[in-house]
Amino acid sequence: MSFATTQRLTTAGAKTMLAAAIAKSEEFGIAATIAIVDAGGHMVVLERMDGGRFHTVHSSTTKAVTAASNKRPTTTRGAQGQDLDTLHAIGLSLAAGANRWTAMEGGFPIIVDGECLGGIGVSGGDWQQDEDIAKAAVEAVGVEL
Repeated sequence: MSFATTQRLTTAGAKTMLAAAIAKSEEFGIAATIAIVDAGGHMVVLERMDGGRFHTVHSSTTKAVTAASNKRPTTTRGAQGQDLDTLHAIGLSLAAGANRWTAMEGGFPIIVDGECLGGIGVSGGDWQQDEDIAKAAVEAVGVEL
């Protein structure tokens, strides 16, 4: 077979996720940055809420790309799900590229019917808040985690 039919994340879907993420961020009382990428790690939407720190643009984007690439939430585990100590987490980030892999929580893949359609990354709160905001966004489009 030379071709396959695939699904893709739409801009409308990404905006639905973004609205849910903003609402959850406001519930926490934090100014987060939300990045949503497609299956290839390319930006679909990005918003840094008023008062959000500028470094959160990079960290949220990296979380989204990592989640899409690994097809699982961002954690201190490696690409194969193995536990990583600090040295190995830093080494993996350096080997993959600082824009391509992170061990920070707050990134989730967008998986529909077993196919990864992209990822979301959130930065601005503590790691649990970032994770909760990303979960709320993914669930807003009917994706089960």
